[in-house]
Amino acid sequence: MKRNVPLLGFVIGAILPLIGIFIVYLILFRGIAFPDFVKDMIHMPTQATKVISLGILINILPFIFYTNKRLDLTARGIFVATMLYAVVMLLIKFAWN
Repeated sequence: MKRNVPLLGFVIGAILPLIGIFIVYLILFRGIAFPDFVKDMIHMPTQATKVISLGILINILPFIFYTNKRLDLTARGIFVATMLYAVVMLLIKFAWN
């Protein structure tokens, strides 16, 4: 089913980085319990921004897929969600004390 709606892209673009962050946790921080990992991310904003930026990279795959299928509105939704993650990442890096 081809759905060319920005809302679908936004949902995909909002959920996949969460999965990406969990994958980063499994690969790089597997020796730490998940609640401790979350506490570390809250207390160390520079490390949190690195983990979030690695988690955002997973959005490249659906963005390229929907762009190649000429479903540009869905790709636009993924792009908007990615940019919102980037803004949150910048706020964490520069405004979180």
